[in-house]
Amino acid sequence: MKLDKQRYQQLLAQKSPPSPLWKDCLKAFLFGGAICTVGEGVSNFWQARGLETADAAAATSITMVFLGALLTCLHLYEKLAKHAGAGTIVPITGFANSIVSPAMEFKSEGLVLGMAAKMFVIAGPVLVYGIAASVVYGLVLFLLGGGGAA
Repeated sequence: MKLDKQRYQQLLAQKSPPSPLWKDCLKAFLFGGAICTVGEGVSNFWQARGLETADAAAATSITMVFLGALLTCLHLYEKLAKHAGAGTIVPITGFANSIVSPAMEFKSEGLVLGMAAKMFVIAGPVLVYGIAASVVYGLVLFLLGGGGAA
């Protein structure tokens, strides 16, 4: 069976129902906001334990990465994402999920060629771009004279 472009578009429209855009946006906003609220609660927890703001921010980041990884390992992050959609792509927990998911998926291929090699399949390009962009930005800033110590 050979499909032309028009027939393919008809089949695609028939098999994939339209997405409820406003409902999806609202759910993403609410779930993403809830994750951020948990992050604020974690930050308040660390500050109440006597950490300064900068130290509490570092402890909060570590805690949120741990929680994202833990929920991924328990297959709960996936269930949350089915309902929350884009709301679970909150940077720190979504990043933890993007590292742990491929590692879990490829663990049957071994520690080195499976987990270690596939761990950064999703997050790797983001890291490379972020690091490369920050190096370029730093060089430009330095060359323009704005990189000196005050």
